[in-house]
Amino acid sequence: MSEIIKTDVVIVGAGPVGLFAVFELGLLDIKSHLIDILPKPGGQCAELYPEKPIYDIPGFPIVTGQGLVDNLMKQIEPFGATFHYNEMVEGLETLGTPEAPLFRVKTDGGLVFECKSVVIAAGGGSFQPKRPPVAGIEGYEGTSVHYAVRKMEHFRDREVLIVGGGDSALDWTLNLQPIAKRVTLMHRRDDFRAAPHSVNAMRELVAEGKMDMKLGQIAALKGDGKTLSAVTAKGNDGSVFDIACDIMLPFFGLTMKLGPIADWGLNLHENLVPVDTEKFETNAPGIFAVGDINTYPGKLKLILSGFHEAALAAQKVHRYVYPDKKLLFQYTTSSSNLQKKLGVV
Repeated sequence: MSEIIKTDVVIVGAGPVGLFAVFELGLLDIKSHLIDILPKPGGQCAELYPEKPIYDIPGFPIVTGQGLVDNLMKQIEPFGATFHYNEMVEGLETLGTPEAPLFRVKTDGGLVFECKSVVIAAGGGSFQPKRPPVAGIEGYEGTSVHYAVRKMEHFRDREVLIVGGGDSALDWTLNLQPIAKRVTLMHRRDDFRAAPHSVNAMRELVAEGKMDMKLGQIAALKGDGKTLSAVTAKGNDGSVFDIACDIMLPFFGLTMKLGPIADWGLNLHENLVPVDTEKFETNAPGIFAVGDINTYPGKLKLILSGFHEAALAAQKVHRYVYPDKKLLFQYTTSSSNLQKKLGVV
């Protein structure tokens, strides 16, 4: 068996909420190790929309997904968390009691952790984009077909076809239109599941002749098997037509899978983990769930909601890590001890 890594808390998921959990736990002298299946921190923010603007983070009128991750990484530097990338949590064994939890966490890479609490901050679990059911699309992936925008500059002066009708499709239509040679948005119907202001902005661009909008579905791809030249579409009226493009961005949503977490004995509800709203603990003492992976009455899937959840979860984690130590809540602005932790005094 691999050497056991002992720590106070294992955080499953290094997205924004998992990163902020490091901060809240660190303020309470609780040490963390983070495990993530991706090769870098940031979760969906870094992997799917690093350059997409986010508007509802307090104190930041606008910040990109990657910008938020960078700031969080800087914020948690004083607490010395250890990251384990390209690892998936494979198993969890309960060794302690409900009053004094102790867990053994194993990854598919052979790492073994022993901790007093586990914080699941895995977003929707492991995720992968839904692939359009079109013959030969695999050969174009990574060159002409992309499921995420990691560098906007890659699309400058390109003929871009965006397929979908949700927020991602509309957001990237509006963000790429100023730099692409031409943007075409295709959806199967003239009804969108995106924010109304985004839909209105898109329709204005179409009316001004600055982009195209087509109704239909992908029927076939044209190109040399690696580089696209056009997409053949089938219209709602049965017509067949080509859309010239050298880049296609299909936004058909993500397939979310809990993976091994589904076997941890948690009371799952529609692939989400129910928690209370006092401490965001699951039905298993010592196991917490914060961010998009949890569910409770009134749940909003917002990053800022996950930050709130992480703060309250940390208070209960402290009771497990330091059962004989009374926790006195302190503001970071008034406690010299906390300020020393943060390196500001």
